[in-house]
Amino acid sequence: MLNSALSLLFLLLLFRKALSQIQLSDEERLELWARGAFNLDVGMNPKNLLSSLNPLKLGPVSKVRREALQHRNSPNCDSNGYCWNQFRGGAQSTLDFNEQMNSKIQELGSKYGSDFMNAIEKNKQDHNEDCKKSCEIYYCADKDTPLAPLQELMGSTTIKSYSMGPVPPEDFVMLYPDEIVAKPCPDRPTASGEYSVSSTITLLRSTTRVLIISTHRFPLDIIKVTETQPLFSASEAMQVVSTAEAEGVDENEFKSGKYKLAGDWLDNLPNTRAWFNQQLESTFFPLLAHLFPEVVSSASVIRAHSVSLLKYNSSHPRTDVHIDNGILAMTIAMTPSKDYSGGGTYFEHMGNDNILAMDVGHATLRPGSVRHGGHRVTDGTRYILGAFLLLEDRVEHVRRLKNRGSELRRVPDLEGAAKHFEWALALNPKCTTCLKDWAEILHTQKRFDEAEMKIRSALELLEYKDSDALFTLGVLLSEQGRDEESIEAYKQSIELNAEDAELCYNLGIKLGAKGMVKDEMKMYAKATKADPSFGGAWLNWGTVLAESGNTDDAELMFMKAMQCEAEVAPKAMMNLSLVYIARGNALAQSGDLQGAMKVALDAARYMDEGKELLDVVASSGNADGMIDRFIQQFRPLRLQAYRLIGQLHAGAGDMTSCEDEFRKATERFPDDLTAWKLLERILQVQGKQSDLAAVAAKIRSFGF
Repeated sequence: MLNSALSLLFLLLLFRKALSQIQLSDEERLELWARGAFNLDVGMNPKNLLSSLNPLKLGPVSKVRREALQHRNSPNCDSNGYCWNQFRGGAQSTLDFNEQMNSKIQELGSKYGSDFMNAIEKNKQDHNEDCKKSCEIYYCADKDTPLAPLQELMGSTTIKSYSMGPVPPEDFVMLYPDEIVAKPCPDRPTASGEYSVSSTITLLRSTTRVLIISTHRFPLDIIKVTETQPLFSASEAMQVVSTAEAEGVDENEFKSGKYKLAGDWLDNLPNTRAWFNQQLESTFFPLLAHLFPEVVSSASVIRAHSVSLLKYNSSHPRTDVHIDNGILAMTIAMTPSKDYSGGGTYFEHMGNDNILAMDVGHATLRPGSVRHGGHRVTDGTRYILGAFLLLEDRVEHVRRLKNRGSELRRVPDLEGAAKHFEWALALNPKCTTCLKDWAEILHTQKRFDEAEMKIRSALELLEYKDSDALFTLGVLLSEQGRDEESIEAYKQSIELNAEDAELCYNLGIKLGAKGMVKDEMKMYAKATKADPSFGGAWLNWGTVLAESGNTDDAELMFMKAMQCEAEVAPKAMMNLSLVYIARGNALAQSGDLQGAMKVALDAARYMDEGKELLDVVASSGNADGMIDRFIQQFRPLRLQAYRLIGQLHAGAGDMTSCEDEFRKATERFPDDLTAWKLLERILQVQGKQSDLAAVAAKIRSFGF
């Protein structure tokens, strides 16, 4: 009995010695947790590692802002700038517009040559094709159809209008003069150190700074919402939704930006489309002609380009903030507001707290360039019908050039994409979407200074009221090592769009790198609230908790991360296995060998499953930069599991199982010295001299 106890004590001492040898150079690296990864590279400084793993977001979208309300002094407007039943006119004729556009195109054709002119011709062809296709399935008014009087259309329905502010439109800006105004300058210098809104209007620093603003007097600066009497009844809407559900609208799902949406295009819902066409003829096209006479020459030129019926619920709660792909757009409420909680339309320039709600039968009619999104539905079901609209007699050259540039960027044909953005900006120098898309190309090419100038130009036009552009600015500043400025850009972005999960995630990483752990975790909490399927935020949150010693909560976060994206799940498994290895060691030291064995086996299982998934992701060609690091670190981590499991067998007096575990390690990693040293120790304890000779020879082959 005494000899057995002495043998066990000797074995544990040998294991402790072996462990110290294993960890002599790797202990600190094995314990290092970092933003979803622990790193084993020799010489890697932990602080440098944390700052080197910042994520990157691409895809800025046009933003708008809340600013001067041009109609505030109208007798029909209240002190907040909201106006009722206000209609305006006085735009130039279609002929005037086409003459000016053709003159500008010819001028630019002389500068840019045949490639530009070919792109313009393609715009015309695509526009004509889209308009023709629209009339094949959607109502198009005859040119001789008289426009019904406004009172006949409206009845007792009223219109409430909301100002867009001076949002630069993508097309037709040349038709409307600018109004130069002055206001206090925001304390945000441009990249050149001046305070400006464009390359042509600048004001140097002075005791009292003033910002010169070129305010667009474009007529599409009003968001119009019907109120009081609905345009159609709740019972009619219910019947339309029932018809759409019979056509399978609620069974379809697609990805839009960061969120999944339920619903379908009306192209695929013929019976629902028949009702919509009736509404276009009787109500919406005539109403649009009255509401936007500056650009709509008659109801006969309006084309329903893209129309969909969308379903919002707790599993499909909201959309990204975005712009619409048309000169005009409309959203029609198809569900009574009592049937759901949350919902409504969020316009970024109005602020986080101003959600525009619509009850069933009401509609929002607006320019396509306004930045908006479907607000989160927390309970119940909300249906809305959304439509993007074209004008047959006016080609949107800027939007089409910009869209084609975005398509070329995805090919990727970065040179071709940049040309299209340059051409679009030549037609409209204040196309903020063009500036931001071009900045993305420059970012991809690591031309950070030029990318920053483009992003700042867009932000200055919109007075820094653009959450995605601010996000991109934060990324650019971060990659240039300007961390304080980067954090400030992220914070400004969150003020505009607090539900941007990627934004909260990025800011959390930056705060964590500065040691602001509590603030870092708050950002991950916001990110996961905004998007519960955002695995990276769950994983990072667990990492921070594990670093602080809170392994119980870290385990929960890693479990949630394992249920998310395919690339995140195996990383979470590896991090969870580290938690279990640490817990197993602690339990073993406290004498709970049975509990320690359970978590050690769980750790080994998660490592093996994670490695298989890592290999699948790596072979798919879609792996991120972290996959190789996880694959490289699998071996030393798995050896830790073999060591712990074997040691626990020995502690329980089961030397045979201990030997078996260490032999598995040598079979899996035959070229690893650590595995052979562990096997050598257990063979020495058991006195297996014949086996020892072969193992010793193997160890000598490593140079020992």
